[in-house]
Amino acid sequence: MLRVPNLTPAWPLEIRLAKGRRALHVTFDDGKAFSLSAELLRVTSPSAEVQGHSEAQRKTVGGKRNVMMLTIDPVGNYAVRIGFDDMHTTGIYSWAFLYDLGSNAERRFQDYLDDLQAKGLDRDKPGMR
Repeated sequence: MLRVPNLTPAWPLEIRLAKGRRALHVTFDDGKAFSLSAELLRVTSPSAEVQGHSEAQRKTVGGKRNVMMLTIDPVGNYAVRIGFDDMHTTGIYSWAFLYDLGSNAERRFQDYLDDLQAKGLDRDKPGMR
């Protein structure tokens, strides 16, 4: 596949659910590889339930420290749908989203922790604001 730098997103070579179902390993054709925790994937889900339809509607989801992934299903040739054990199944994770999440995982997780604290939520107790 011919790729124009910075115009064509990286393509996943491998997507593998880790033993224990608490991480997703994704390797891209540019050599980058990420291990994305189920918790991070769940709380940053690109679904309308989490993201809303605007930044003002975005929800912070608590109580997902021990969430597990049950299914990883292809969506066309551009994404996967992840099913979690809390029955959340509506997020469609595009290759670009997974790449961005992997590239910025530390910052995104810290943002999540900061949001939890600011909203009085907890990683272990369910809740959403």
